[in-house]
Amino acid sequence: MATLRDFHSANKLGQGGFGPVYKGILEDGKEVAVKRLSRASGQGLEEFMNEVVVISKLQHRNLVKLLGCCIEGDEKMLIYEYMANKSLDAFLFKPLKQKELDWRKRFNIIQGIARGLLYLHRDSRLIIIHRDLKPSNILLDEELNPKISGFGMARIFKGSEDEDNTIRVVGMYGYMSPEYAMEGLISEKLDAFSFGVLLLEIVSGRKNTSFYDDDLSLTL
Repeated sequence: MATLRDFHSANKLGQGGFGPVYKGILEDGKEVAVKRLSRASGQGLEEFMNEVVVISKLQHRNLVKLLGCCIEGDEKMLIYEYMANKSLDAFLFKPLKQKELDWRKRFNIIQGIARGLLYLHRDSRLIIIHRDLKPSNILLDEELNPKISGFGMARIFKGSEDEDNTIRVVGMYGYMSPEYAMEGLISEKLDAFSFGVLLLEIVSGRKNTSFYDDDLSLTL
């Protein structure tokens, strides 16, 4: 795989709270996405280990596939399948790219996200609450099929557990359910609320927290 000197800005796919994501090529020619833990990330190691634990237990066509990980010295990396069309926000909020998302494609994206969430909440061996569902964590393959990513904040429930409380509230406020933002209550409803906001963004092509200078002056 690419050596550290190959982590060039030209190969950078994006930047998240965890750190930068780069495109890489394995020795057999397979394209991959490499998420590299930022040394400046105070909570990065905890999120890194959480993502490895959570996603290694999951297998679904609407969840991004983890191919491997690396922990060596100060370097900590996750290797994912490469998604040719990057993330949903790259299409949804850019006027030129929006035109590529007709209603059929938007419906397919909504349906795929819903299938992925149903698997996390109902059909996997463990109940997984994602906690950070947003356009930048929805990746798109070459045919614009969606895959949920970004499991660094995810919470695992076992057995009959179905809700919990946390002191540390994480994620983006525009996608947080009120009971989670104010009381730290974690349940499936948290992801359902985020999915509802995301659905409105996909249908309207507008960011939920942005203001628009038009006659109505409304926001989501």
